[in-house]
Amino acid sequence: MVASRRKVRIHNPILNILLIFLVLVTFYPLLFTFLTSFKDNNQFFTDFWGLPNPVHLENYRDAFKAIMPYLKNSIIIAGISIFFILLTTSLSAYTFARLRFPYKETVYLTILALMMIPSMLMLIPQYILLRDLRLLDSYVGIIIGYIAGKQAFSIFIMRAFFSSQPEELFEAARIDGCNEVQAYYKIALPLIKPVMGTVAIMSLLDIWNDYLWPLIITTDPEKFTISLGLLRFTSSFSTTLYGPTFAGYIVTSLPLIVLFLLLMNSFIEGMTAGAIKA
Repeated sequence: MVASRRKVRIHNPILNILLIFLVLVTFYPLLFTFLTSFKDNNQFFTDFWGLPNPVHLENYRDAFKAIMPYLKNSIIIAGISIFFILLTTSLSAYTFARLRFPYKETVYLTILALMMIPSMLMLIPQYILLRDLRLLDSYVGIIIGYIAGKQAFSIFIMRAFFSSQPEELFEAARIDGCNEVQAYYKIALPLIKPVMGTVAIMSLLDIWNDYLWPLIITTDPEKFTISLGLLRFTSSFSTTLYGPTFAGYIVTSLPLIVLFLLLMNSFIEGMTAGAIKA
């Protein structure tokens, strides 16, 4: 027992040093971006590692002014997409977990098989489909792509959670006179809120940071999302202005970081709940 305790004490400093190093490696890029966002080009090149002196708050003013339309587009697209992702996937997951119909497992496995297909292979068919539907260069086209792309994984997580719940709970609801829609709304939805929160966070991160899909189907700058808007903002300068550029990065990244920190416990709870039973 004593030897075991000594061994733990010997390894604790090494583990602590390693953890501190990993924390520094993880957070230093964010700190560097934050400090650089207050510098001008002269400070950036002459005092690369130093603190900004003086502080250039106008960098944030310029960044906000330039990227606000794209920020608005991303909020609209992400909000609508996540709403329909949660609605469609929770209904589908409840159906696969609690209802009986022919070839249920076959259909479910077919949906799961879509997770094995690289997303790059789906871009051309999706583009052609939206082109034929005349939905290119529109919010609707972008949103449809995101909703379709998040179906398989979200259904997988939610179905696992629904399957882990006792059947007696839903049978009791039916005995009390609930139909399937009422059982879904009154029983299933309150139970699955942590998992839906997890799906919402993961979807938001993917949608907010996505660059390729909006690039493919949009050409109108008024429809650009924040990723395309940042590129357009930085390329609008004859020479790169690092202060406003990094301020733009902070403006777009900080909301996601704060949101994840606030909802981290719900995220972990949802992932754990969804992993109870496959």
